[in-house]
Amino acid sequence: MKDISSNFLFFTGKGGVGKTSLACATAVKIAEEGKKVLLISTDPASNLEDVLQTPVKNEITPHKTVRTLFTININPEVSAQEYRDRAIAPLKGVAPQDEINKVVEQLSGACTTEIASFDEFSRFITGEGSSQNFDTVIFDTAPTGHTIRLLELPAAWDTFLDNNPKGASCIGPSTALKSSKERYKKVIASLRDAKKTTFFLVTRPETSSLKEAARTSVELKELGMSNQKLLINGVFRALDRTDAVALEIEKMAEKHLTTLPAELSSLEKSQYPTLPYNVLGIEKLRSLLDIGLQQKLVSEEIGTNSRLTHPLDDLSRLVDDLEGNSNSGLIMTMGKGGVGKTIVAASIATMLARRGHQVLLTTTDPAAHIKDFMNQLDQKPDTLVIERIDPKVETKTYIDKVVEQKGARLDEEGRRLLIEDLQSPCSEEVAVFHAFSSAIFKAKKQFVVMDTAPTGHTLLLLDTTGSYHREILKTMDSKKIKTPYMFLQDADFAKILLVALPETTPMREAESLQNDLKRAGIVPYAWIVNQCLSAITHLKDPILQKRAASEIGIIDIIREKLSNRTYGIPFLPEEKLLPAILERYDHTTIRQVRSAGDFKEK
Repeated sequence: MKDISSNFLFFTGKGGVGKTSLACATAVKIAEEGKKVLLISTDPASNLEDVLQTPVKNEITPHKTVRTLFTININPEVSAQEYRDRAIAPLKGVAPQDEINKVVEQLSGACTTEIASFDEFSRFITGEGSSQNFDTVIFDTAPTGHTIRLLELPAAWDTFLDNNPKGASCIGPSTALKSSKERYKKVIASLRDAKKTTFFLVTRPETSSLKEAARTSVELKELGMSNQKLLINGVFRALDRTDAVALEIEKMAEKHLTTLPAELSSLEKSQYPTLPYNVLGIEKLRSLLDIGLQQKLVSEEIGTNSRLTHPLDDLSRLVDDLEGNSNSGLIMTMGKGGVGKTIVAASIATMLARRGHQVLLTTTDPAAHIKDFMNQLDQKPDTLVIERIDPKVETKTYIDKVVEQKGARLDEEGRRLLIEDLQSPCSEEVAVFHAFSSAIFKAKKQFVVMDTAPTGHTLLLLDTTGSYHREILKTMDSKKIKTPYMFLQDADFAKILLVALPETTPMREAESLQNDLKRAGIVPYAWIVNQCLSAITHLKDPILQKRAASEIGIIDIIREKLSNRTYGIPFLPEEKLLPAILERYDHTTIRQVRSAGDFKEK
């Protein structure tokens, strides 16, 4: 990474590619050069505290040891509450309490959380977010789909408010936003100014990450944000040339580096290697950008011996357990971006379908990659249907349906106002919720395997589901209706699978998600530890050996303290990952499957 002169640095990309590590390493480097740096996380599932090993709060906090480095985590829930307070404050003592209560209810959805997060985020671009002056502000962003949504918000709201001057119910009184319109325009102008802002697209040398980076590059350019650089993290070089697995991993990386997507080929590029240690703490962060220190730490790390025994059941055992004696049910993969939720969902869905079950495989992830994996198969099972909850498609369907149902009773002016009201970005939230609910109800008659968006985005969706649940219970007899939220709380119906990597930070993030779910009355069924090097026998390469050995302690904690059921998937250096997993685990040709109450052979 060459010298950086921009005031604002954004690190974005697919989950799990190393955005936080590179953002933190850059922040430390610039701060230790004497500049005053503010590092901000906009990720609802932030792990800045783990990486920097210093307290990170929802207020600007100095680092424990790096004196000119400051951090803040934009907590979506805190931001949303502060936004609600600002929106309601002018009404107190003026409007009737019934009207105030109505506004409070309108501000309870996930849409409010999104706009509040942007409202908070934007203040640091304009300098209003702090009384201090910072030389550099670095944003460690949420996974790509969430980030693009965040950057699209001001334009969406600007257009909506211009066309709907009477107000925007889901975000409270429109004046709460109108007072910030000029700030939003200033923010977008700064983001489009190449002298002020640089976007670092972080990726790994693998198909899905590079495809995501290419898509992000195009979408940012469409928003006028064209000052971009490509950071390729986790480039593996084998130290032991007799290790077949190591050589295959290296070969795959080289192939991807020489065949970059066209959208990325013209960008300035930097590469960062796979390391035998987790990048946690200031010294390890320094080593990312300091080759001399890096070589010293690598030499020290690979010179020590460690225990290496992998104790987990495999994916076929999980599918056996999920299948049981049933033909239906909801199976949801959840976790932080980049841990492998999509490949796990695709594998489970295909294995269940091959056993003769009717299966719907769907996703709520804006950056869906399900079809990329399914296209790796020569033949898809006849009993498997693949769908995607596409926010834009679902929004159009929802708007058309509402206009058809309600518009028939309105005159021309009424229809015009209805259509204007439906152009609110909040309609997307409602539309996705309806599609999500529809998929849940289908699981009463078949298996529905749902690949969810990265953690923060999923929690926002579940928050909407919970809000709907509470609203329904206010007006209907809870004994006569079962809301989507109640289905998710039914452990016999909904099997929630937490997917994590065998590393400290992904484990802690999955634990945090599990705690959030339990507070909502949703108890995860099992954990899946993905990409386990420790499940591969006969590793010789010292870097791979060290990374494999470091997994065992993490796996022990998960098995002993966090989950009653834990399964593992090995790291497979395969280009076509889904066929490789199926070949490894789904090789039984004769199976007994229960269909319509009868057993049959396949």
